[in-house]
Amino acid sequence: ASASEPASAPASEPASASDSAPGPRRAGAPAEARGLDAGSAPGRTAPADGRAVPRVTDRAVFERMAERATRPAGLVRRAAARLLDTLVFAAVAAAAARPLLPAATAHLEAKVDAAKGSGRTTTVWLFDSTIAGYLGLVLAAVLLFGVFYEALPTARWGRTPGKKLLGVRVLSAATLRPPTFGAALRRWLVYVLLGLPGSLWCLGDRPRRRGWHDRAAGTYVAR
Repeated sequence: ASASEPASAPASEPASASDSAPGPRRAGAPAEARGLDAGSAPGRTAPADGRAVPRVTDRAVFERMAERATRPAGLVRRAAARLLDTLVFAAVAAAAARPLLPAATAHLEAKVDAAKGSGRTTTVWLFDSTIAGYLGLVLAAVLLFGVFYEALPTARWGRTPGKKLLGVRVLSAATLRPPTFGAALRRWLVYVLLGLPGSLWCLGDRPRRRGWHDRAAGTYVAR
């Protein structure tokens, strides 16, 4: 009798590598998970493509502005801005003095005629209390104009029209923001009092090149 053939057990199909062996995860699920995590994280947004985009906060904007503000403005740029503002003040002074000029001229001519009519040699002082009063009116007009042209714009935006044209601004050294109105007014008055000598102090000042008026107000000029 012929030996019966041994019954062969049906061979099981080999398990696929994706089912049995651990391998890299599919790209779809982690991307979705990351998108959900990023969307749920505070301060971040999840756009349609799943990438996490940080949200720009007010603090971040202020920090970037503060970094740019730490750079002091160049001396040439500052001098050009001050020259433009000075020309504006000179025009205002001339406009304020023009109505007073005929009266001042008549006063001086009267003094000279009186000295000639006395028949003796005498000294005629051109500067007296009357002329001082006229000059005081002109100075008061310039100072009043300076409050609205210099102090208020500096406190509001850190810039006068001349500084805006040249791309510089006045900032508080402590807060890196425009100074208060009191500090801006003090800066302007000290500049009027000391003038060019006080401004030349910035040539040797480091690192922010501040003049005496800036030191008095706690400010500096930045780009």
